[in-house]
Amino acid sequence: MAEKQSKNGDAGAAVAVDDPGKVRNVVLVGPSGSGKTTLTEALLVASGTVGRAGSVVEGTTVCDHDPAAVRQQRSVGLAVAPVIHGDIKINLIDTPGYADFVGELRAGLRAADAALFVVCAGEGVDPATVALWEECAEVAMPRAVIVSRLDHARADVEGEIAACQDAFGAGVLPLYLPAVGERQGLIGLITQRFFDYSNGYPPVIGEPDASELDRLADARNELIEGIIAESEDETLMDRYLAGEPIAEETLIADLETAVARASFHPVIPVCAETGLGLAEVLDGIARAFPSPLEHQLPDVTSPEGVPHPRLSPDPGGPLAAEVVRTAVDSYVGRVSLVRVFSGTLRPERPVHVSGHGLAERGHADHDSDERVAHLYSPLGANLREVPYCVAGDLCALTKIGSAETGDTVSYPDDPLLMRPWAMPEPLLPVAVVAKTRSDEDALARNLARLVAGDPTLRMERNPETSQLVLWCMGEAHADVVLSRLRAGGAEVDTEPVRISLRSTFAGKAGGHGRHVKQSGGHGQYAVCDLEVEPLPRGSGFEFVDKVVGGSVPHQFIPSVEKGVRAQLRKGLVDDHPVVDVRVTLFDGKAHSVDSSDAAFQTAGALALKDAAAKTSIVLLEPLDEVLVNLPDDHLGTVLGDLSSRRGRVLGTESAGDGQSVIRAEVPATELLRYAIDLRSMTSGTASFTRHHVRFDPVPASLVTH
Repeated sequence: MAEKQSKNGDAGAAVAVDDPGKVRNVVLVGPSGSGKTTLTEALLVASGTVGRAGSVVEGTTVCDHDPAAVRQQRSVGLAVAPVIHGDIKINLIDTPGYADFVGELRAGLRAADAALFVVCAGEGVDPATVALWEECAEVAMPRAVIVSRLDHARADVEGEIAACQDAFGAGVLPLYLPAVGERQGLIGLITQRFFDYSNGYPPVIGEPDASELDRLADARNELIEGIIAESEDETLMDRYLAGEPIAEETLIADLETAVARASFHPVIPVCAETGLGLAEVLDGIARAFPSPLEHQLPDVTSPEGVPHPRLSPDPGGPLAAEVVRTAVDSYVGRVSLVRVFSGTLRPERPVHVSGHGLAERGHADHDSDERVAHLYSPLGANLREVPYCVAGDLCALTKIGSAETGDTVSYPDDPLLMRPWAMPEPLLPVAVVAKTRSDEDALARNLARLVAGDPTLRMERNPETSQLVLWCMGEAHADVVLSRLRAGGAEVDTEPVRISLRSTFAGKAGGHGRHVKQSGGHGQYAVCDLEVEPLPRGSGFEFVDKVVGGSVPHQFIPSVEKGVRAQLRKGLVDDHPVVDVRVTLFDGKAHSVDSSDAAFQTAGALALKDAAAKTSIVLLEPLDEVLVNLPDDHLGTVLGDLSSRRGRVLGTESAGDGQSVIRAEVPATELLRYAIDLRSMTSGTASFTRHHVRFDPVPASLVTH
């Protein structure tokens, strides 16, 4: 395939790396608007990968190439932008900062070996970013902090660093601080050198003013003490406290070791617009962040679940790669972004694609053999052909029709399966309907592609309401899904989501069913008498035979039950199925010639309707058990909101670290927009899960007659 033209300049030639030690996979994370995409763009220009920087506002950046991202002016999907710095290939993985696209973020974490947390100077640290930091800490992922947008009117670098230290804890210390005065640049706290960006990137390295060194003396001492505290040389602290100068090379070596093992987190101020700090970011990634050789690989089994010996990032080992993102390109069709964990992926060879463990998300278990025609190094939407992809690197495959996000790619002679990463449950339902019959085919075709590429999107066809419901992460996610459906040629509308109700009998009632037809030909004759009584919630349906004397012949008793069951499924009021009842057949009549299975089915249904007319029918609504995990600060607000939703709180317990868990039962009709409302109430810091427990009566005040 010919390379596509970049929107903001010619893309540099792709490079195939031979040594995993020469690769750095770095995911950029942080809140929406913190400047991740703009920073990536600046690093691409600084490294010479592209000729000029694109604009988020104008929709010309390398990473935000999706039409939905251009329209919303924010990232909606993961994108990879490789740069070469010295002899190191750095795969920059730009991820969305908005909570609706957390699935893309988690895919980026899976593909990366380290993370850059990008925070905007003067904006503080939002709780969602803190939660993500803690998530990375649990798996000991190396992290550094970028304080971005130094040109912002309210930029306060030192205040932002203090906020990061409060939010992220010990080990977060600046390596550089901005100079004050006329010269624009950074001062290295270890090297005490001045990196002058007055004329842009690259910086001119010189000596800082003596006054600057005095101003930053305390910050330098704190940094040195922090590095020494992480050193494996136990004598270093004593030597430092005794006044012995510590060699710059020793400090830098200990710093790099501490960063790689995720116990120290350097802070670098950056201004993407002026280029300030870009050289320090690239140097820090290349020197201090770990290579794939230092990354423990995910557990691997055979597709049948047989454990496989632990793999290593060896280019000569068994092939084990994972599809971390699936997209549909208007030029080349399906594009699969792959992280190779072991072995070497080569073109013109068959591969085995295996996906298991996501059946509940609508991704049926599947195994198939495909052929890889070409390999590409992705640069945003640009695909640049490469001859191979070794362990630790990222590449893109095209036209692998069976590949879905989360699938494992291996060689057919040794098929492997990686356990998929944890994905949040989509909890916002959106009902869609095709505008015309011709749109129905396009809708089905495009939905299959979207679901294959997005594990956070779940499709449900409700047989009771006849609605096609897409479960999304939030309104922004739903907007992107609908945009992609329409871009694929499927004109769709949305409609209110209907909740499947049930009904039951309010009390005991008898019913008489008589189905007699004698007008010419073979007649129909069946009479049955039955009694219906309600059962406790969740009991289901019981059929009892109390016929005596053969008034209903034995062979027709199952026919009566069949007719009753069919009518229960069809419903008695507004087509809501009837549940939790016991039906007792105690009498009836038959004809020796005209009675039949069909006649007694009809008589059973008529008898049930007759019984319903003699008592009242109670509507039942689905009740879900909801578990809400939230900060203690929002406990009162969320409890009050649950009560307003007719929820019954079953208990509240502490989850530690200022978190609580609320357990409540809430009608499903009250949860349609709860994913949006809970995020708004708690500033995105709370999460919830739900599962159906039973059906309960709808309050009389809510029943419309």
